[in-house]
Amino acid sequence: MTETQTLVLDAPTSKSGTDARDVLRAVLRAPLQARTGKQLAYIFTVFVIGVLAIGYLFVGFGGGLYASIVLIGIPVLALVVLGGRIWGKVYRALARDLLDTPVDGPPPYVSQPGFLGFLKSAFTDRASWRAILFLFAQAVLGVVGGYFVLITVVVTVFTALSPIPWVLFDPINVDDNGVEHHSLAQFGSFYIETWPRVLLMSAVGIIGCLALPWLLRAVCWIHGLLTVALLSATARDRQLVELQASRRAAVEDSAATLRRVERDLHDGTQARLVTIAMALGRAEERLAAGNDARDLIADAHANAKEGLTELRELVRGIHPPALELGLEPALETLASRCAVPVQLRVHLPQRPNPAIEAIAYFSVAELLTNVVKHANATSAWVSVLPTDARTIAVSVRDNGIGGVLQPMDGEYAAGSGLSGLAARARAVDGTLTVQSPTGGPTVVTILLPMAGPR
Repeated sequence: MTETQTLVLDAPTSKSGTDARDVLRAVLRAPLQARTGKQLAYIFTVFVIGVLAIGYLFVGFGGGLYASIVLIGIPVLALVVLGGRIWGKVYRALARDLLDTPVDGPPPYVSQPGFLGFLKSAFTDRASWRAILFLFAQAVLGVVGGYFVLITVVVTVFTALSPIPWVLFDPINVDDNGVEHHSLAQFGSFYIETWPRVLLMSAVGIIGCLALPWLLRAVCWIHGLLTVALLSATARDRQLVELQASRRAAVEDSAATLRRVERDLHDGTQARLVTIAMALGRAEERLAAGNDARDLIADAHANAKEGLTELRELVRGIHPPALELGLEPALETLASRCAVPVQLRVHLPQRPNPAIEAIAYFSVAELLTNVVKHANATSAWVSVLPTDARTIAVSVRDNGIGGVLQPMDGEYAAGSGLSGLAARARAVDGTLTVQSPTGGPTVVTILLPMAGPR
C-alpha cells in the first residue's frame, strides 16, 4: 500500500519536472530560432516603410487637400486613397513571409465608367479606406513602437556583449573629483569597472536576450491582429466573392443544361421525327400506288411512342413533373427508381420555394447516382427535415465504403459532382458538408433556405 502511494505521489513530480525542462528548453532556444529572426526583420521593415508611409500620408493628403482649391487635388486625393490598396499588398506580403500569417486580400477594385464614376468608386472603396486607417495605425505601432523595440534590442544585445568592448576599447570615465574609472557604463556614482561588475552586467544582458523573443512575439502578435482586422477580406467581401462564384456556376450550369437539351433533341427526338417523316412519306407513296403501307405506318407509330417517352425523360431532367405535387412525391418517385434500396423521410411544415425544391431534388438525384456508382452500398437513407423556421437540411447517407475526398481550402475539385452541388447550394446561400471516413458511412448534408436566397 505504501509503495502504491509513493508511485502516485511521484508521478505529478515527474510530469512537473518534464514541463519545467520543456519551458527552459523553449526559453533557451527562442533567441536562435528562425522565427525570432523573421520577427525582428519584420519589425525593422515595418519601421522603415512606416516612416515612408507617414510621408505618403502627409504629402498625399496634405498636398491633395491644398490642391483641392483649384479642383486638381480631388483626383489626386482619389489616387492617394486607392494607393492604400498597394500599401495593403505590401503589408500582407510581409505578414505572410515574415510572420507566417497569410491574409486574404479584399476583392479587386472595380471602377465605375467615366471620370465621375472613377471618383465615386475611389472615395467609396472600403478596402482602400481600411488600408489608409492601417497606415495611420502603423505610424504609432510600426514607427513609434518599432523604434522602442529596436532600441531595446540594441541595448540588450550590447549589454550582453559588454565585456568585449570593455576589454578592446578600454573606456575611461572621469568623475567629479577628477578620478579616472576604467568603466563602460555608470549608474550615478556606481561604475562598471571591475570584472565582477562587468560580468554581472553581461549576465543581465543575456537574461534580457532570452526575454527578447517573447517581446518580439507579443509585438508581432499585435501587428498580426491589426493586419487581419484592417487588411483582410471582410465577411461582406467573402460573401460577395462567393455570390459571384455561385452566379458564375449557375450560369455555367444553365449553359451546360441547354447544351445537353440541344444534344438530346438533336440526337434523339429530332432523329426519330426524321425517321417518322420518312416512313410516312414512303407510306404515302405506297398508298398512292394502291399498295399496302400498314407496316410503315406501324413503324411510324412505334417511333412516335418512343419519341414521346424520350421527350418525357428530357422534360423530367429539366423540371420533373412530380415536383408539381411537391418535394416529397418527387423524392418518392426518385427513390423508387434507385438501384439501391432507399429509405425516405420527409417532414416539411410548409412547402419550400420552387427553386429550393428543384435544387433539393436534383442534389438528391446526383447523390443517389454517386451511391450507386461509387459507394458499393447496399442501402441508402434520404431525409429532408427543417432545422429551424427558415432552413431545411437535405441529408443523404449510405452504408458504403466511404473515403470521399475532402475539400482543399473549402473547395471540392473542379468538375466533380460535389463541387457542382456545393456551387448550386451556395447560389441560394446554402452550404454542403460531407462526412466520409474510410470504411463509411458517408453522410452528405445540404442546408438550404426555405424561401430562397436573401
